[in-house]
Amino acid sequence: MAQNLSEETLLSILKKMQDSEVLVIGDVMLDRFVYGYVERISPESPVPVLTIKREDQMLGGAGNALANLAGLKTKAQFISVIGDDNEGVVLKNQIEKLGFSSDGLLIEKARPTTVKTRFLAGHQQLLRTDFECSAPISDETAAQLVETARTALKTARAIILSDYGKGLLRPDVIRAIIEAAKTLNVPVIVDPKGQDFSIYRGASALTPNKKELSEATKGAPVSTDDEVLKAAQSLIDECGIEAVVATRSGDGMSVVAKGEAPVHLRTIDIEVFDVSGAGDTVIATIAAGLAAGGTLSQAAALANVAGSIVVTKVGTAPIRSEELAAALASDHGDVMTCADADAQKHDRARKGDVLGHSDHGWKEAAEHIRRWKARGLKVGFTNGCFDILHYGHVSYLNNARDHCDRLIVGLNKDSSVRALKGPQRPVHDEESRAGVLAALGSVDMVVLFGADKDGDDNTAIALLEALKPDIYFKGGDYTEDQIPESPTVRGYGGEVNVMPVYEGHSTTGSIAKINNEAA
Repeated sequence: MAQNLSEETLLSILKKMQDSEVLVIGDVMLDRFVYGYVERISPESPVPVLTIKREDQMLGGAGNALANLAGLKTKAQFISVIGDDNEGVVLKNQIEKLGFSSDGLLIEKARPTTVKTRFLAGHQQLLRTDFECSAPISDETAAQLVETARTALKTARAIILSDYGKGLLRPDVIRAIIEAAKTLNVPVIVDPKGQDFSIYRGASALTPNKKELSEATKGAPVSTDDEVLKAAQSLIDECGIEAVVATRSGDGMSVVAKGEAPVHLRTIDIEVFDVSGAGDTVIATIAAGLAAGGTLSQAAALANVAGSIVVTKVGTAPIRSEELAAALASDHGDVMTCADADAQKHDRARKGDVLGHSDHGWKEAAEHIRRWKARGLKVGFTNGCFDILHYGHVSYLNNARDHCDRLIVGLNKDSSVRALKGPQRPVHDEESRAGVLAALGSVDMVVLFGADKDGDDNTAIALLEALKPDIYFKGGDYTEDQIPESPTVRGYGGEVNVMPVYEGHSTTGSIAKINNEAA
C-alpha cells in the first residue's frame, strides 16, 4: 500500500503529537559532563591533571527518549528504576523539570542509580567512568514495574521499551508488557540490546542500527537496500515481531513490515557533529508519530528528519517540535547543510541569525554555539539596546569581533528598553533593531532578551547562563567587578573583556541633536 509521506501529512501528524501520550519504560541514567582544562602532567604518574571549571548533568538512556518527547511536546509517562541515592534525586528533579511526573521511578535500594561521567579538556574527552549495576532487577521490583505499566497503559497510545542492558527489562518483564499492550491494541516500539531479539517477540517494531541488525542476524551483510531488507525480514520471521525500522547512518532509514512493501527513506548530505542520543530521538519520534495516528512509515519519515537534525548538534541534544516543523516546511534546507554551505552562512558579509526571546530561541542559539565551539571557534558576546545605530556602536562591534571568531549580540527587547530608558524609547522596535544589527558583517547572531516590566531582571545574566560564550564584552568605564554579569561568566570559565567606548557618540545624543534641530 502506498504511503502518504507528503509535507502536509507529516506536519499534520507532528501537530497531533501534542494531544498524544507515550509510555516510556527503560533504563534511565544520569549523564554527567565535567569540563576543565589541562596545563600540566601529574608528578605522581604520567597522566594529565584536569582543572575543573564546571559540570553539566542531564537525563541519559531512556531519559533521553523522554527528553525528546518533551521537545516534541508529546505527553508522556515514564517508568524506570533508580537507587536510593542523591543521583536518583537529581534524576527525579530532571524529569519534573521537563514537565513530567517522576512517580514512575521505582527505588531499589540494593542498586545504585546509573551514572556515566565524562571528563573533558576543552572539547576533548579524557575519560569516561560508569557507576552502575547491570544485574536484573529483583522479582519484587519487576512485579511492581509491570503493575505500574498496566495502569499507565490506560491512557498511553504507544509504548517505548528502551533497553540499555542495565537489568530493568528482564525477558519476563518485556513479555508481560507486550502482552498487556496487545490486549489494548497499543503499539510497542523497542530500542533493542544484545543479539537475541527473540525476547521482544510480539513487539510492533524494533529500531536497530546497522551494526545491531547485523549482529542479531549472525553477521548478515547490511550495506545495501536488499541486504537490509533480507536481514530485517529474517528477524521478523524468526523473532515474531511485526516490523523493523533499521537506521542506516548516512544511508537513511529502512522500514520493513510484515506483508508490506519496504520503504527506504534517504537523507541528504549533512555535516555530522555527534551521533550521541540519535537513536533515542528516532524511537521517540516514531512512538509519538504512531500515538498521533500516523502509520509506521509516516512516523519513520518524521524520525528520519529528526535524526538528521540532532546529529548536527553537539552532545546529547533532543529534537524540538519547532525545528522539525521548520525542516519539513523548508525541505530540510535550513537544518541539513553540508560543510561548504555552513561556511557560506557564516561569511561575515552575510546576514546573521535573529533569535527571539523564548526558550526555543535561546536553545537554538546555544546549539549554534556548541557547533561553533566544536570547530575550535572562539565565541564572543555583548549586549545592549542599539536603538539608533551609530559610529560608536559599529566601531565597538568591529573591535569586539576582532577578538573572537563569532560574535553574538544580546539585544534588549522593547519592554526591556522602556524599563531602562523610559516610555519614549525605543525609537525603533526590536524587529527593526535586530534586522539592522544582523546585517552588520561583525555580527553573527542576534538574540533578544530582557525584562517584561519594571522590576524584572534586566541584566544579561540568564542569557549568558544559557549560552556560555567564551568572552563577554562590555563597553564603558568599568572595572570587571562592577559588571553584574561578571560572576556568571567567570563561574562557567569565561572571560570578561572591558572594551573602550567611543566618546561623543550615543543614541541619547543623537536624539537630542534631532530634537534641537527640529525646534
